[in-house]
Amino acid sequence: MFKNYLKTAWRNLKNNKIYSALNILGLAAGMAVALLIGLWVYNEYTYDRFLPGYQQLYQVRRNFDNNGEVLNFTSTSLKLADALRSQIPEIEKVAESDWMGPHGLIVGDKKFYLNGGQIGSDFLQMFRFPLLKGDASRVLQDPYSIVLTESTARTLFGSEDPINKTVRFDNKNDLRVTGVLKELPANSSFHFNFLVPFSYYEQTTDYVKQQRTGQFQDNSYQIFVQLKPGITYAQVAPKIKDIEKSENTLNARKSDVVMQPLQRWHLYSNYINGKDSGGFIEYVRIFSIVGILVLLIACINFINLTTARSEKRAREVGVRKVVGSLRRDLILQFLAESFLLTFFAFLCSLVLVQLSLPSFNLLTGNKIYIPIGSSSFWVVMLVFVLITALVAGSRPAFYLSSFNPARVLKGGFRGGKAGSLSRKVLVVLQFSCSIALIISTLIIYQQVKYAQERPTGYPLNRLMVTDNTADLDKNYVALKNELIHGGIAENVTQATSPATAIHWHSDVDWPGKNVGESIEMGTMIVREDYFRTMGMPIVAGRDFSGTADTMGVIFNETAIKRMRLKDPVNQIISRGGSSRFQILGVVKDALMESPFAPAEPQMFMYYPGRQNYVLYRLSPGIKTADALVQLTALFNKYNPAYPYNYQFADQSYAAKFGQEVLIGRLSGIFAGLAIFISCLGLFGLAAYVAEQRTREIGIRKVLGASVPQLWMLLSKDFMLLVLISCLIASPLAFYFLQGWLQKYEYRIHIGPAVFLGAGLAALVITIVTVSFQSVKAALTNPVKSLKSE
Repeated sequence: MFKNYLKTAWRNLKNNKIYSALNILGLAAGMAVALLIGLWVYNEYTYDRFLPGYQQLYQVRRNFDNNGEVLNFTSTSLKLADALRSQIPEIEKVAESDWMGPHGLIVGDKKFYLNGGQIGSDFLQMFRFPLLKGDASRVLQDPYSIVLTESTARTLFGSEDPINKTVRFDNKNDLRVTGVLKELPANSSFHFNFLVPFSYYEQTTDYVKQQRTGQFQDNSYQIFVQLKPGITYAQVAPKIKDIEKSENTLNARKSDVVMQPLQRWHLYSNYINGKDSGGFIEYVRIFSIVGILVLLIACINFINLTTARSEKRAREVGVRKVVGSLRRDLILQFLAESFLLTFFAFLCSLVLVQLSLPSFNLLTGNKIYIPIGSSSFWVVMLVFVLITALVAGSRPAFYLSSFNPARVLKGGFRGGKAGSLSRKVLVVLQFSCSIALIISTLIIYQQVKYAQERPTGYPLNRLMVTDNTADLDKNYVALKNELIHGGIAENVTQATSPATAIHWHSDVDWPGKNVGESIEMGTMIVREDYFRTMGMPIVAGRDFSGTADTMGVIFNETAIKRMRLKDPVNQIISRGGSSRFQILGVVKDALMESPFAPAEPQMFMYYPGRQNYVLYRLSPGIKTADALVQLTALFNKYNPAYPYNYQFADQSYAAKFGQEVLIGRLSGIFAGLAIFISCLGLFGLAAYVAEQRTREIGIRKVLGASVPQLWMLLSKDFMLLVLISCLIASPLAFYFLQGWLQKYEYRIHIGPAVFLGAGLAALVITIVTVSFQSVKAALTNPVKSLKSE
């Protein structure tokens, strides 16, 4: 029987090629969007979950009480790592880590600057990334050893076996290769090319070794822990919370130690009042809903086109019922048609997804693929097709099977107001979703543009940053002189942070400070000419002038306001309760972290020794391309063990908008697809309405109706439906977007223009879509139209 259902379904599809093609194309587009979003959502949700025992892995963090506002930090101390090892028996393993930055690797005449980490010896036993060579319990034991990823080993040694070969690390020491890791998956929170034991960091860096026995406030590291099997975080949380408070320092008194599970790192990066309550998960949920909505829009097309052509199927239903078909049989027949059509649409959607994945991966920075070899994927897809077929086909199946055979066969059947009303409601629902997506895209674009145009407090153009090294620092003065005298750069300096980031400290005392008060303050150590290079104006006092100012500080305007200092210049502040510094000047506020947040309090200190970065601003008279050629030669001359690396400050700043820009682009793409699918349905409905009103159009033309009048007659109902959709979509979009904007302190105010623009765009698209059928019908020869009746 089911075979007969499919045969009949196939015959009906062939007899109605245009409507079948519209249905298949609309469903295929909707299913492709849903499938693509589904693959993306799955990829985001499964971050790090490929690691065995990921449920027991955590990162240690601190909740800091900043005058009643709870701030969260990942920066921790080595003393805390040792305390967790010795005092918390529920913790099985602990691995301390630096911040996994770039380092120089040399093998023979090959030199590279690659990202890697200096990590505790238990790391690869905790985070069990597959080792192609080596033993996870041994590879990080020798301080002078290194573990490479597969691609890095191939880059350094070609096809040779890298084990026991040596790599020159940061042009200081030779490290022996003890292991090779399989390439890290794209959906991993860790991205490194190599690992070096943390013990090497301690043995070669005096201040790191000293901080092992230092204070809890020496927060310059990361800590990862693994709980013992069967132990939950709830059992550990009360024991670690106050573990630092035995020490009488500001950070210890005000910090609660907490941990975040590995599976929440990627999606829950935003902490509010000490809890991971937001982050990228918000966008994953939004686009999950978008995928469902777009698929629903495609299903509505199917329902509308099928029920609109009910008169074409009415006689068939009547005959089948007369010869003995039960309503159940007819329902199964129409559901079989729906399944067959949905199956064809699914095959088309797979092709569409496969074709779009390269561009989608380039846009999102992922490596998503269709898991064709996975049986579970095909089971999910079968359920996906069945659900889509049921959603799209249930309404037409029950509607068409309900026809009265006597009435139908007498020729008295017409579609009726109920069917027409339901189609109008569904069209309104379709366009309400589509218009809401258009509005969302426009608001996201406006918010990003608003922040991008925000004054940064210093010019970004032609400002460059290069990582500093020991070799480069030795030649810093000669490099600086040659850059300036050679006309390549107009100013050069050093700082502990690049132009768009800062480190945070809170141990500052100032005149008039209240008991228990603290300010979480960005701190940067700089060398001479920092403010000139950055282009940040001093608004009070003076700039650093040289080594005599090592006990001087410069604050930004926000810091001075927070400290409530009326005449700050020459006043004395202290750090850590002992070191005293004189305020030399006040610099104008500049944005160094989030472009969506207000300027944070910042303190600048002077130290003539090596800092982490060299910053330089290109001279106005030199072309960037020419400057890069000369810069490469100069840096290779003064830093021969490293390849020349650089960043433009404007590109680094632009990267801060990456998430919002991505969401805006995805919203625009999906809004466009939603409109496209909705217009396919409108096109089919307009064709059907024109076909149904052929005789009426002919009579009106005979009586003198013009083409514009006939166009308006056939188009006005659709235009009215879109206008109603605008009225529904606008307040809904406003409500949700206003909530989304609340998370940005620097944000736009939603005005009426965006709603008018979205509505007008939808109306124009509707007119263009419907006009093809309307004008075609209006231009038809009335004699031919009346003869056809």
